Amino acid sequence: MRALHAGEYAPVYILCGEEPYYQDRVYEYIAANALDTMAREFDQQVVYGRDLQGADIAPVISAARGYAMMGGRKVVIVREAQAVKKWEALGAYLDNIMPQTVLVICYGGKPDKRAGVWKKAAEHPQVAWLQSDKLRDYEVERWITAYIQDFSRQHADVKIDPRVAPILADHLGTDLSAIAGALRKLTDGRPEGVNTIDAALVERNIGISKDYNIMELQAALIRGDIVRANRIARYFAGSKDHPMIRELAPLFTFFSNLLMYHYLPDKSQATVARELGVNPYFVKDYVAAAKRYPAGKTFMIIGYLRDTDARLKGINNPSAKDADLWKELIFKIMH
Repeated sequence: MRALHAGEYAPVYILCGEEPYYQDRVYEYIAANALDTMAREFDQQVVYGRDLQGADIAPVISAARGYAMMGGRKVVIVREAQAVKKWEALGAYLDNIMPQTVLVICYGGKPDKRAGVWKKAAEHPQVAWLQSDKLRDYEVERWITAYIQDFSRQHADVKIDPRVAPILADHLGTDLSAIAGALRKLTDGRPEGVNTIDAALVERNIGISKDYNIMELQAALIRGDIVRANRIARYFAGSKDHPMIRELAPLFTFFSNLLMYHYLPDKSQATVARELGVNPYFVKDYVAAAKRYPAGKTFMIIGYLRDTDARLKGINNPSAKDADLWKELIFKIMH
């Protein structure tokens, strides 16, 4: 994107992977900026892989070899290129690339870079290859924080409350387009003079309760507040927005980290944050939790979480509902 903003266009782009967010950003920028408005009418062509006769890329390559009608740059974009089956013409094109053409191939999936035309493209010095894979659940929180930091650098001084990022990560899943949309809603929906994205702003703009979320449940478990923990668990059990199998994941991460914390020889804030891969703000939670849950108990809790996850998937669980499993899990953790 830095190269594009500087007006430096590669002659061929291969945008692939299972996460379309970054592919779309690159494709949309090229489509909107590589040509001026008048030139786009004549010299920009967008083709869908499913519409190519015989699923052959050859017609696209023929278009890429043509000269621009306006005498400058030509842009040819292939969307949903994973539907194409015949790629021989692309291989031949890579031997003789047209320097005035920008060919963009948007491929939803992972081409095999080890063989054939894809190996050739991946190793070609004139091909810009971008492969973006789905984020893992544990990576989303960090991505949200980085997104807000990037927004703050580019647009306005905005910060996110460290307690909010895990709530958003838990609620929004791993679809980066959906996450980015929700974050834009938060940054755009701030009242004048409000520079911090906090739980109240999230509840008002996205509808995630500031009182009934996974971070509040975790806080109740750390404090030993069994009444509060059960109240939140009952709320989860009655809400389609809080499936138990999803809510177990951050709890498993927390108690797994807590077990690691118990055995760290250096428990300084900086070391704990680095070794556990968490925001330094949350180190105090591990300090407090370690006092309530010794290493042996923490190990047992991880077992309870694994067992509950298995029962949710039907293993040794003929009839227990989420509400029952939550009640049992909370009791085991806190007793």
